[in-house]
Amino acid sequence: MNECTVLTLNEKLHDENSQLIDVREYAEFAGGRVTGAKSLPLGELEKRAAELDPTKPVYVICRTGRRSVEAQKRLKALGFADVINVVGGFEAWEKAGLPFERDENAPWSLERQVRFAAGSLVLIGILLAVLIHPYFVWLSAFIGAGLVFAAVTDTCAMGMLLAKMPWNKPTARASCACGCKAADENAPTGFQIRETPQS
Repeated sequence: MNECTVLTLNEKLHDENSQLIDVREYAEFAGGRVTGAKSLPLGELEKRAAELDPTKPVYVICRTGRRSVEAQKRLKALGFADVINVVGGFEAWEKAGLPFERDENAPWSLERQVRFAAGSLVLIGILLAVLIHPYFVWLSAFIGAGLVFAAVTDTCAMGMLLAKMPWNKPTARASCACGCKAADENAPTGFQIRETPQS
């Protein structure tokens, strides 16, 4: 398997022949990303693969490296010869103290949204069980079982569902006075803030 470290990626970013795609969902991408990365969520990879140049190296990054390995396999199956997985993903990039950017008005991270949604549903289930009917406690039990299943399988159905919500999708930028778009619709929206993590 062809792979590289975040330090190697940082060096390769100056190469005009390289392409960097981030296969996380938009909410994750907007919350922090390697400058210059293209947002191409894993679920959209096959239908948007034509946006990539198959003659140039493609570096693939996600949060920890799990989704980027899957993206690497899919791109190779589509005929891309030089696909490099970035080991450790964006978490490793941050830990290495490398600069990154994020949208000023980025939505909450999917992990935070899942915690909020699951906690709210558990609380609602308990309140309904106390105030209306004891059977509502099964709502809380269902959410608890779902969280256990998510941990065991390292998947999260609630997270995948939340990722499809309107607030977790990029919005098209407004046209300027001349009628052209300020940027393409797949680009991050709002102000970008560049950060260098403190060691």
